[in-house]
Amino acid sequence: MSGVPYDTEALRPSPSGLWQHAPVITTRLITPGDAAVLADLVVGNREFLAPWEPVRPDSYFTYDGQAEAIAESLERYERGQQVPRVILDEAGAVVGRINLNNVVRGAFQSASVGYWLAQDAGGRGLATAAVAELVAVGFDEQGLHRLEAGTIPENVRSQAVLLRNGFEQFGYAPRYLSIAGRWQDHLLFQLLRDD
Repeated sequence: MSGVPYDTEALRPSPSGLWQHAPVITTRLITPGDAAVLADLVVGNREFLAPWEPVRPDSYFTYDGQAEAIAESLERYERGQQVPRVILDEAGAVVGRINLNNVVRGAFQSASVGYWLAQDAGGRGLATAAVAELVAVGFDEQGLHRLEAGTIPENVRSQAVLLRNGFEQFGYAPRYLSIAGRWQDHLLFQLLRDD
């Protein structure tokens, strides 16, 4: 793509298919009962996630902060604006979050995908499988036409997850989001439903 300082072909994972052999996992709708485990996860992974996330207030890293975040997500879910889910590992334990955010209906029928995974759950295909499941939720259950995701250029692992799930880069957005305390460029990816 002209003007994009990153070669997305170089980011495309080799077609080994190893991720397809990850143990079957699921995602499920987040519940208020997930506050304690999510608080433990965000505290334990605070440093690991910091380069990829917006700066959060200290209150976010508490049980009450996670309970509030869950309540807000479930309110948006009830209004049809978000589909908030948790990622489960092979044993059914919560190891991260994944959402369809900013759901827009009408002529657009689109949403953005966002997710994070605990550091010790990485490298096992869990994020790839969770995104695949969320794609099915977005297209089959929600009836959406388009899913979008963005990553900072340095987040090669997340880009690989998106590419494995059929997302294609369609843009480059300078100073797109405030991540890790500063406005950062993002690579923009999308996946269109086959009609």
